[in-house]
Amino acid sequence: MSDLEAELRKAVRGDVGFDVTSRALVTMDASNYRRVPVGVVAPRDAEDVAAVLEVCRAHGVPVVARGGGTSIAGQATGTGVVLDFTRYMNRLVALDADARTAVVQPGLVLDRLQEAAAPHGLRFGPDPSTHSRCTLGGMIGNNSCGSHSVAWGTTADNVRELDVLTARGQRLRLGQGWAGAPDGLRALAEGELARLRTGFPELPRRISGYALDALLPERGADVARSFCGSEGTLGVLTEAVVSLVEAPRARALAVLGYADEGAAAESAAGLLPYGPLTVEGMAADLVRSAAELPRGGAWLFVETGGESAGEARARAETIVRAADVVDARVVTDGAAQRALWRIREDASGTATRMPDGTEAWPGWEDCAVPPARLGAYLRDFRALLTAHGLRGAPYGHFGDGCIHVRIDFDLLTEAGVGRFRRFSEELADLVVAYGGSLSGEHGDGQARAELLPRMYGDETVALFERVKAVWDPDDLLNPGMLVRPAPLDSGLRFAVLPREPVDVAFGYPGDGGDFTAAVRRCVGVAKCRTTTASGPAVMCPSYRATGEERHSTRGRARLLHEMLAGEVVTDGWRSEEVREALDLCLSCKGCRSDCPVEVDMATYKAEFLHHHYAGRRRPAAHYSMGRLPVWLRWVSRTRTAPLVNALAGVRPLAWVAKRVGGIAVERDIPRLAGETFSRWWRGRGPGGGSGDLVVLWPDTFTEHLSPSVGRAAVRVLEAAGLRVALPPTLRMRGRPVGDGRSRSAAALLTARRGRVCCGLTYVSTGQLDHARVVLRRTLDLMEPVLETDAPVVVLEPSCAAALRSDLPELLHDDPRAARLAARVLTFAETLERHAPGWRPPRLDRPAVGQTHCHQHAVLGDTADRGLREAAGLDGELTGGCCGLAGNFGFEEGHFEVSATCAEEQLLPSVRAADPSAVVLADGFSCRTQLEQLAGVRGRHLAEVLAEGLDEGLDGPRER
Repeated sequence: MSDLEAELRKAVRGDVGFDVTSRALVTMDASNYRRVPVGVVAPRDAEDVAAVLEVCRAHGVPVVARGGGTSIAGQATGTGVVLDFTRYMNRLVALDADARTAVVQPGLVLDRLQEAAAPHGLRFGPDPSTHSRCTLGGMIGNNSCGSHSVAWGTTADNVRELDVLTARGQRLRLGQGWAGAPDGLRALAEGELARLRTGFPELPRRISGYALDALLPERGADVARSFCGSEGTLGVLTEAVVSLVEAPRARALAVLGYADEGAAAESAAGLLPYGPLTVEGMAADLVRSAAELPRGGAWLFVETGGESAGEARARAETIVRAADVVDARVVTDGAAQRALWRIREDASGTATRMPDGTEAWPGWEDCAVPPARLGAYLRDFRALLTAHGLRGAPYGHFGDGCIHVRIDFDLLTEAGVGRFRRFSEELADLVVAYGGSLSGEHGDGQARAELLPRMYGDETVALFERVKAVWDPDDLLNPGMLVRPAPLDSGLRFAVLPREPVDVAFGYPGDGGDFTAAVRRCVGVAKCRTTTASGPAVMCPSYRATGEERHSTRGRARLLHEMLAGEVVTDGWRSEEVREALDLCLSCKGCRSDCPVEVDMATYKAEFLHHHYAGRRRPAAHYSMGRLPVWLRWVSRTRTAPLVNALAGVRPLAWVAKRVGGIAVERDIPRLAGETFSRWWRGRGPGGGSGDLVVLWPDTFTEHLSPSVGRAAVRVLEAAGLRVALPPTLRMRGRPVGDGRSRSAAALLTARRGRVCCGLTYVSTGQLDHARVVLRRTLDLMEPVLETDAPVVVLEPSCAAALRSDLPELLHDDPRAARLAARVLTFAETLERHAPGWRPPRLDRPAVGQTHCHQHAVLGDTADRGLREAAGLDGELTGGCCGLAGNFGFEEGHFEVSATCAEEQLLPSVRAADPSAVVLADGFSCRTQLEQLAGVRGRHLAEVLAEGLDEGLDGPRER
């Protein structure tokens, strides 16, 4: 392999990676399978691709083309050299609006093509649910379809010409009329015309096998069309000419509610004569919340188009009248349509978990039958599941008869894998009995190719092998796929994982305490690989900043998987490759909410750092910022904040301090408050309010860095009629006496003073032993509060998230942790629940800023939106992450990524805002980033409301 690597580096201008990280990142796609490559090459152009093929052919090493890596049948993995087209060969080469065509490279993400075509009123017809990260090359390789295929067909229906390199280096331009056909293909096809005319079922979603019937003379002898769906086994695509379709000027979405899945399926085919753009189906077991959906146990999403909103709506209403529905909803508002479509698109991830949390897997993800027979097929399919003791939640393209489903196969035991095989064989027979295709969208890959003889018969499959030999006589391209396939139950990615539980610190309640199961959560759908943040989404800011797979949530999960497997990543928790990949994780927790399977990379990172540095010296930043509460309390006790501020203002001294502390030299050290929040509290005198008691949490940032936020919160909470208290600072020793609550005089005399702390800085730097100690002390202090009904109001979103999620997961053996977590409320939630009759001051000003990433991921912002609306603060806050993210943006080596994240949404929105706009930023990190990068002062919502109260703008107190 060293000779192979050396020759590739000499021949290729692109990137050549034979290192551990490069290989580990592509061992899997979104399927059940795993194959370890010898290396990865990111070619810069077709010349590089030709060079790779020449070198690999000389060494007898296979080549596998890979796009977004979202394939569900295993065809984007390989044991040879993997070609990664997403890094360089990802351009839109040309777009001809008049001819309605586009020239694309294979690594171009579909959404980028759609964005370029939209200003011309055009679009690419096929649109898989992975449109934000799947590539055109992958779509052509799989003949992908998507929800609009009832209107605009499959990818093959939208391809005109393809530039292809064969394994032996021949450059071909594929098209109609035998254009670009390799030597021998025409003679082979013309000798099998009868088989081509009779051996291929006629249905809209026949994706399985090679599309040899496209070579028939009556179909234009279309070599390009026949190449689509060949899964990289015939040639390597380097460029494509694709057709674009006219996008409707207006759209309406009719969501039709049915009693059950069977009723929805039987209705779907009857809607096709009305010319819908989509007929998508899903049942209630895939919907997290049906609040936005009409009544029913299953739904069809039927989209219509028109020249105007009225025309689109009229068509949708015609379909509603024609459908026998329980309930229906017609939506024309674009934002509302997108929200509803997200429910359907997220099903590809949601389906990986059964309602009870049991894992579910692909493998029979997309069989297709004639649409008119879908209802009957689904009943038989459900019966087959029951007969094998399996469960699944079907959904998908009901109008095309194509069903997606993930099934709770046991792929971890020999008996479970045996049942997986038996079920697969019986389901293949069922699909064939209905005149269907084993694959209706995602290709055969390793998951279904072994069963193709059941669909096509041995002679047609033998013809596939002869075609493969014409294109690729050396079997160099993606061997083991489609022809002479690997067994469907071999090479399963779970087989390499440890069977015994891994000793970990967090509780992983959603995964039964099993870290291996937590890592298995990532199934590779790659929603984290989106290159632009949309709406309120956060995940994955580091990937968007760098564009590197290892800095995506999926990439990190893959490295952790390989760390547990121990084959590619061989040094376990000490792995430098895993540490480097996790280094740019901002711990924003965006994946916890935005990932369809709720991968929590922030927790995995903390877990890894805990083990990685066990018994070893840590980076300086872990001591300086990871233990920030300790240093700030020391400054407070010694009353040296003015001195520290003065020293930090001396450039040479600040530079030395930053270098010693592992802090980025580009950063300014934040100024400490002259008076802490607690000291202000003690000197303020009696408070107001006669309503509910609330306990205001003095987090480290509010206490030492932004006490104005705490003072403002007290002002507002008391104005709302609430009684405010701070947590106890005495931690009793000894057992209670008498009634179990009282303490002896000796206990009072020996009590120790302390301060509550959420442990955030310890958790984010993986100092979990310290975090446990701090959190147990906090629980000791909070015991008197837990004996009351008082909520705990936390102003800093990251601290609230730590208390609500990290605390019970880290101290899963202490019941007090869950009790405290359940008490935690945000500032807005407190007002909503405990002062529902109070009205905030009416400010009537525009508002800009960014929803804190932890608030988005863990806490939710519904109450905040309501409070802003009641105060007349108009405008949507952006999504994404500010990029500072606690200690992350201050750490040495992180400044560039931190600034790039801020420039994605936050800073542009602030710069473009009206001068009168209020800049809202509830997190200290967000406010600091705004100040240091844009010279803008961001304020906590409590500060803005308190200012309104002081100006006498408060409105009526009661509803």
